[in-house]
Amino acid sequence: MSAAPRPDDPTTSDPTVPTGTGPQRLRALLGGTTPARLPGVFDAVSAAIAAAAGAPAVCLSGATVSAVDLGLPDLGFVHGTDIARRAASLRGPLAGVPVLADADTGYGNALQAAHTAREYAAAGIAGLHLEDQVAPKRCGHLGGKEVVGLDEAAGRVRAAVEADTGLVVVARTDALSVLGREAVVQRCRAFAEAGADAVFVEGAGLGDLAAVAAALTADGRPVPQVYNRSEAGGPVEAGPDDAALAAVGVRLVIHPVSALLAAAAAVRRAVVAVLEGGHAAPVERIGWGELTGLVGLPELLAAEQTYAAAGAGASHPGR
Repeated sequence: MSAAPRPDDPTTSDPTVPTGTGPQRLRALLGGTTPARLPGVFDAVSAAIAAAAGAPAVCLSGATVSAVDLGLPDLGFVHGTDIARRAASLRGPLAGVPVLADADTGYGNALQAAHTAREYAAAGIAGLHLEDQVAPKRCGHLGGKEVVGLDEAAGRVRAAVEADTGLVVVARTDALSVLGREAVVQRCRAFAEAGADAVFVEGAGLGDLAAVAAALTADGRPVPQVYNRSEAGGPVEAGPDDAALAAVGVRLVIHPVSALLAAAAAVRRAVVAVLEGGHAAPVERIGWGELTGLVGLPELLAAEQTYAAAGAGASHPGR
């Protein structure tokens, strides 16, 4: 058996090897040669399913946390504490699979961005993406967005990097639909200079990604890119394929809301079936045993029996 590549080795060609800490494993994906697909998770069951399916990493979207936890749209209602709390609840089901989490605008200025990075690291998050919108932010695919100035945007990124948590820092810009491609290129250059591990252009097409890649390569800072394949932006099957994305430096493709949308559709079918027919038999469902297996029931029952047997036959003098 060949030795696994080091998780912090930017030359590794196999980004799926599950070694190292969460941030190291996420950096290994960024250092790969092909885009890694990160499914979105939103609760413990979806996290367990993603881990069991072999996801190399997952993403945790502010929009999904806002919808699931608060029943509200992605208009800045969620705070970093909400994301961190949700991420902490996923650590067990994910069993070491790294999480790239939405950090919105950092929830304030550079000081808040640094605090958010520390809070996310404490919750077990491997990386965050931090954007340049004005707070409170809006969903990236909504109109009416505003972005902060270049210096403030780069300052947020630098603060998150210099918080010294070891987290992967992905610098996102929403400037494309507001200021145009030239401003996006300028911002990505500033983010790379501020120490970002990757850049993320919201709403980008292949031409935009290629322009960013060319500019960063010319600057001597060819940082990888993150691509958002979200249904919020239109039909996901119409987007560029992995080969085209790889050619312009994309190394992570996030699918933030796909699982939640599918789950919501399934819940609706089940609820309607119960209300109309008295049971959910016509609706495709996983078995109860499969669900309890995902959340660890067999292992816990076995442990319970082990402790019961040990307790019956052992004494503990001095206690």
